[in-house]
Amino acid sequence: MISPLAYIHPSARLAQGVTVEPFTTIAADVEIGEGSWIGPNVTIMDGARIGKHCQIFPGAVVSAVPQDLKFAGEQTTAVIGDYTVLRECVTVNRGTVDRGRTVVGSHCLLQAYVHVAHDCIIGDHCVVSNSVQIAGHVTVGDWAILGGTSAIHQFVTIGAHAFLGGGSLVRKDIPPFVKAAREPLTYAGINSVGLRRRGFSEEQVNELHNLYRLLFLGGMNTQDALARIEAEIRPSTERDLALDFVRAATRGIIKGPKRERTDLDGDAD
Repeated sequence: MISPLAYIHPSARLAQGVTVEPFTTIAADVEIGEGSWIGPNVTIMDGARIGKHCQIFPGAVVSAVPQDLKFAGEQTTAVIGDYTVLRECVTVNRGTVDRGRTVVGSHCLLQAYVHVAHDCIIGDHCVVSNSVQIAGHVTVGDWAILGGTSAIHQFVTIGAHAFLGGGSLVRKDIPPFVKAAREPLTYAGINSVGLRRRGFSEEQVNELHNLYRLLFLGGMNTQDALARIEAEIRPSTERDLALDFVRAATRGIIKGPKRERTDLDGDAD
């Protein structure tokens, strides 16, 4: 159903079964997949590519031009995957010449007031909670959960299955499978609850515990910790993903928690 009170440019390409509610504006260079629901007072601008069975709630703006002073009007896109939900007042800017597109994957939930800046790549099955602000060029892996009101620095990478505590300031990369919390942001264990919900075995969960204990709690520098992980933990998809992520982290990774000094560390006062 297309409301007569919506404006849809004649060149926009809407598949069968798309619903557009009143007072929504859809520009010319837009594609919307079958069965998607576009709520009232939504603005969908040139370059939007919206998948099947998506839901976009009032006040959302998809594919606005980047908030980047280097942007020179190049043709870029903002891609929203199938079955993804954008709640009230979500903004997803399109890409720049850097990546050419901004991507939000399939089966994602972006809650109210989330901002996804230019050239971000968000994987599938991600949950981005209320008022999370994601700067440009950020990459988020599949199944990640970002807690509300968090702020993500530009060029940060957040690994698959990571869990970010609410209100976090993210300046460094967050490896896959871990929880990150506190201020400054630190390792807070692995995301064992989420991993078990997604079918990871107890053996896989325990191996990830051992891996990240060596990396974050072993008292070694990163290179020594990686070497010890390779020597002591058997190869697996999860182990190799974690090792590759840490080695590729151009911004560096979050730190482990600081160990409290006790009398056992030296002479008592």
